Order: sequence, then C-alpha cells, then structure tokens
Amino acid sequence: MNPVNEPTEPTGPPGPAVAPAPAPAPARRVRRVVLTALPVVLVLGAVGGAAAYTKNTVDSADRTVSTTVLDVDHAPSAEDSAGGPARGRHDTELTKLLLPVSKGYRLGPDIGELGNDSETSGAKAAAAMKEMGRGLAGKDRRELNKYVEKLRIRGIAQRSYTSDANDLVVNVQIMKMQDKRAVRTSYLNRKKLLDSFDVFRKGPSIDGHKKATCYRLPKGDKDTLDGITCIAYEGEVSVTVDANGSKAFSLSDVADLVKDQLDHIASPGEYI
Repeated sequence: MNPVNEPTEPTGPPGPAVAPAPAPAPARRVRRVVLTALPVVLVLGAVGGAAAYTKNTVDSADRTVSTTVLDVDHAPSAEDSAGGPARGRHDTELTKLLLPVSKGYRLGPDIGELGNDSETSGAKAAAAMKEMGRGLAGKDRRELNKYVEKLRIRGIAQRSYTSDANDLVVNVQIMKMQDKRAVRTSYLNRKKLLDSFDVFRKGPSIDGHKKATCYRLPKGDKDTLDGITCIAYEGEVSVTVDANGSKAFSLSDVADLVKDQLDHIASPGEYI
C-alpha cells in the first residue's frame, strides 16, 4: 500500500490577483530626478572626484540634497542707487553685478529662506557648498572641501524675476571668486558633467557670449512646467540662471535675460 502524502496546508487564503503598480513614466521620473539633483550637480560638478556621486544622484530618485543659507549680515540698506527697490538692491559691490529688474519683469518669489534679492558672504557660501557634499565618501568630501577653499569665494548674490505675463520665473545667482582660473575651471567641469547626461535638451545660445551654455529640462507632460538652466562666467564671476515657466514661455526671452546679465557684469554701470 502506497503511503498517502498529506496535503500541504495553504499559508493563507488566496487573495485576488493584484496587478503590479504601474511604473512611473520614464520621462516624468527622469525629469523629477533631474529637478531634485540639479543643484547638487551644479555645485559638486566642479569637482572631478565628485562626478560619480552626482551621476548617481541623477540616476537614483532616492538621493536628494538641499542646502539653504540665511545671511542676515547682508540685509539691504536704506539706500539704493539703481532707481528704487523695485529694480532690486544695488548697495554692495556684489549686488551691483546683478541685472536690475528690467521692463517686462518684476521681482519674483523668494528663493528658499533667502528672499528674492539677497547676498551671502563668502564664508557662509563656502560652508554651504561643503555641506552639499555630506553624502560623499571621505576622500571625495576632503577633495571637495579642498577645492572650495581654493575657490576663495568672495560672496554670492541672488535675485528672482517674474515676467509681467506671469508665465516665467527666473532665478539668477552670481558667485564672485578671487581666482579667475578657478572660475573658468568650475565652468568647464560643470559643463562637461552636464553634457554627459542624455536627459537634457539643447538650450538657446547666448548671443555674444561663448562662455555660456544653456540646457533645457527633459520634456514633461502637458501639466508640467518647462525649464532652462544656463551656466556661464565673466572674469571673476560665475553665473547660474534657472528659468521655469509654462509651455508657452519664450526661449528667446530667457536667452535675452542671460545676455543682459552677462553684459551687465562686463559693464555694471550701464543699467538696463
């Protein structure tokens, strides 16, 4: 007589078949990751040893870094030589290099806790850049800290602009350093890193400025905003411009603003 095998008891009642959750659309996911990783790329991209870290940041949606600096030491003064506060503050050497708010724009929304028209000291800016490397391995973080110290940052100024048509917001950041070679090297390294990603579309060219490159964010769906990031340099000044707006905003408007900003750095006394 053959032995009868006892039936194995089920581990649990069979439930209804559950369809796996749909994966997010690749384009949407890539775009979201790029938006969260871009500040890290722009800062750490200046350091060769950190390139792998920034690439992993873009490749993974789980890794995001953000740093905010509040500098009450550089609050706007009562005097403004650029035609009133509506055009932006111009009471320090660095803020005079920011493009005054021109026709068709007004001061935009706050940039984090910094407000919409701010300046940060070189020491605090350097500390913030070093903090953005907190996810790096020890060797790479030491390399980043050493690199930041070599930049000898004199300060950072930021200003946001909103178009009168309410279809475009532009954030401009300028960073002044004591070493012109470091400014150029930082630009070339950031450009090389951004060029290595396949997700960016080609942005507009900046007339008269070969030391400027713009990247257009990956395509989103009909409900997402479009965006452009431009990096550039002029002398001792590194420039980063981030523009975001509705699908209908003009790429040439952003290119014109970037050109005006770079022209203004070259001739800061000529207010536009």
